[in-house]
Amino acid sequence: MVGNLTRRQMVGGVVGGGALATLPGRALAQRESAIYFRDILLVDGSGAAPRRADVAVLGDQIATIAPPGGTAPRNARLIEGEGRVLAPGFIDTHTHGDPLTQSYDGFLAMGVTTVLLGMDGSGPRLGDDLDLRPWLAAADRAPLQLNVATLASHGTVRRAAAISDSVRRPDDAALARLSARLDAELAAGAFGLSYGLEYVPGIYAEARELATLGQTVARHGGVVMSHMRSENDEDIEASIDELITSSNPARSHISHLKVVFGKGEARARALLDYIAAKRRAGIDLTADAYPYNAGYTGIALLFPEWALPPTDYAAVVASRRQALRDHLIARMTRRGGPDALLIGTEPYAGKTLAQAAAGAGMHYADFLIRIGPQGGSGAHFTMDEALQGVLVLDSDVAISTDGGPGMRHPRATGTYAKLIEHYVVDGKRLSIEQAVRKSAALPAQILRLPDRGVVRVGAKADLILFAPDQVKARSTYVDPFARAEGFDMVLVNGQLAFEGGDAVGRSGALLRSDSRT
Repeated sequence: MVGNLTRRQMVGGVVGGGALATLPGRALAQRESAIYFRDILLVDGSGAAPRRADVAVLGDQIATIAPPGGTAPRNARLIEGEGRVLAPGFIDTHTHGDPLTQSYDGFLAMGVTTVLLGMDGSGPRLGDDLDLRPWLAAADRAPLQLNVATLASHGTVRRAAAISDSVRRPDDAALARLSARLDAELAAGAFGLSYGLEYVPGIYAEARELATLGQTVARHGGVVMSHMRSENDEDIEASIDELITSSNPARSHISHLKVVFGKGEARARALLDYIAAKRRAGIDLTADAYPYNAGYTGIALLFPEWALPPTDYAAVVASRRQALRDHLIARMTRRGGPDALLIGTEPYAGKTLAQAAAGAGMHYADFLIRIGPQGGSGAHFTMDEALQGVLVLDSDVAISTDGGPGMRHPRATGTYAKLIEHYVVDGKRLSIEQAVRKSAALPAQILRLPDRGVVRVGAKADLILFAPDQVKARSTYVDPFARAEGFDMVLVNGQLAFEGGDAVGRSGALLRSDSRT
């Protein structure tokens, strides 16, 4: 396969001849941009076997899919397939950051055309305004690099409803404010609600509060996506049960499915069987995962609840230092020790906890106490690669990054490239059509985006062109910002967004859920 566009193809140009069969009511005379992919290997996102075809794009839609070798229409840019795959752009169901202020070049470079924000209970907002709606209005007006969808974020909505983090059981009036806030954001186009139940303030939310919000989400036909209460081996099934119960009757989605401390393929299969049994019982339960054996989150995860906000941390250190130290040692021992945490926050970025503590001349527990639970984030190596591999390969588990611009974790720049390089090309454990379905059509189904995630006439022209054997995930834990290679061309809404190794346009759109009360 040819991995790179020729210079003529990258420069582009108008070619003559032929007539393009367009969508009803559409014609080149409308002066919409047109691109003609000739003799590509079409992987349409449905899971169907690849097939040779010509694909024409008119404006922001796929206009025709025809037998290979046709003639490009007048005024269309011709792209020769040369054996490469044309597939729907990938839809990342768990993304961080803010496209109004940050670059998503690294996402385009690995074939992502749509991101879902607002994860883990927090999401983008305009300044100090806790209301999602002004941010949505700003995103509507902004020239976006890719398509952006959002969830309402439990922690942010909770604070906007004037519920203090210290309140574990909001009264009826507070719950009414909370539900009304959520209702307004869902009505404005949020696709559902996200929880961060292992983080402040989600860690304090109890069943009555969660159930109230689940009912609100259900009225809008939305989905509840959760970083669950615990991902530990002994807790994971109970956490899934809590998600289902609290979401009901809304749809439930497990964010970044993993088993912390679990071992082996058999454990993964047992968990997948557990989830499959829930589906057979009629529960609408979905999940996504990323192909790495380290998570990335704040070091607050290491601290006991009694040392987290809104508790006075200085008072805790003064009165319970030894108990805190003992807890941190026990926690880190179980999590593989101080060498199993790679810090991603300055001034210690790129150092393990052991290295950072040694540089400060301190025991790692004393170092953690000094920097405190808000002192940074890092990659936590707590997952078994064999177990995670089985989860990633499951046909009902979508692929996501849990990444964002500037994150010091290779998943933020390498997830989809690694999926193709490691599982499709090298390992041959996944077909290219399965990999594309898990990265495009399945996420679109979860979000109920009927016109994205597939290549069919009338669908939005979010497209990627690549040769699978040329795709490389270059980022590592040491060099997390290295962009993926091998995705030659990325179209967002029919316009070039990435070509020749660089971002070249801003044709993304803010996507709003069409689920309304």
